[in-house]
Amino acid sequence: MKFKTFAWFVGPSIFLMLLFIAAPLISVFLQSFYVTQPVFESVEVETCTPGFLEQTCVTEIKTRPILDDAGQMVTQTSYVGLQSYRNVLEPARAWEALSNGNISSLLTIDFWKALRFTLTFTLVTLPLVIIVGLAIAVAVNNASKRIRGPVIFISLLPFIITPVIGALSIRWLFIGDGIMTAFLEWALMRDISMFAQGWTIELLMLFYRVWHVAPFAFVIFYAGLQTVNQDTLESAIIDGASRWERLKFVIIPHLMPLIIFISLIHLMDCYRAFEEIIGFSSQAHRISLQWLTYDLLTPDDSGNRSISRASASAMLTMVGIVILLIPLLRRTWRDHKGA
Repeated sequence: MKFKTFAWFVGPSIFLMLLFIAAPLISVFLQSFYVTQPVFESVEVETCTPGFLEQTCVTEIKTRPILDDAGQMVTQTSYVGLQSYRNVLEPARAWEALSNGNISSLLTIDFWKALRFTLTFTLVTLPLVIIVGLAIAVAVNNASKRIRGPVIFISLLPFIITPVIGALSIRWLFIGDGIMTAFLEWALMRDISMFAQGWTIELLMLFYRVWHVAPFAFVIFYAGLQTVNQDTLESAIIDGASRWERLKFVIIPHLMPLIIFISLIHLMDCYRAFEEIIGFSSQAHRISLQWLTYDLLTPDDSGNRSISRASASAMLTMVGIVILLIPLLRRTWRDHKGA
């Protein structure tokens, strides 16, 4: 293919990637080193009590923001270096907590609290999604053709549902007098409050993520099972290999590239968990790194937003994703070189 033709094909994609991916990333990276604050001035304000003969006036010095001609606050931007990262990480408090072996004190810092939940949420759900998706794919592949279609349709329903709606649905089943809570109370003959403590909310969020994402893994694995060499399977059967041995030594090695692909997608998506925090209203007990960035961007009572700290939190989140992806990317690169 001529370079000119190749450029016409690839050029629009590269331009859009630079415009909508590279440029925002560079902008967020630069904003993490600068702080924009309103400019204040100190003025004397005289306050008088009502009355005529006994009127009392008091002069106070108050601080107020400077407004421009349009009535907007005047702001100034200053370079702060790594201060925004220090404000997010709070290394002094974190090191003191680690030195004393006080993990609970470390988890009072928002970033480390969010990091703990995000890593747990990502690394626990990943093997569960792969195992459940592969189990469904194998079961559907071995089912009779008459029921295969309905089973595939039912299996895909959780993945079709909008994430926030799915999270709210699971929450409504367990919150208050939900159907599942009422059933558990009847079975255990005791009152249950699933949303009164953090660990039960976290279990529900883990369950929801596996329930929602496993159909995606199922579709990928089911497509991969259609390409398994039947001669190899028949040879394994003739040699006396059991179902587990055929799965372990024939099917799983064949599906390994798909397992890596699903792991890459899941890690990138799960490390940015946000819908679960909103759907389960878990902000008081569990927060994620993505929600922390959103919270820093939420205006306070004065209308100010911590854009610099939010940018630092976003960059730290991206660094975490890259670190998690490195082993899988190295494995993919070795397989590519070997091929």
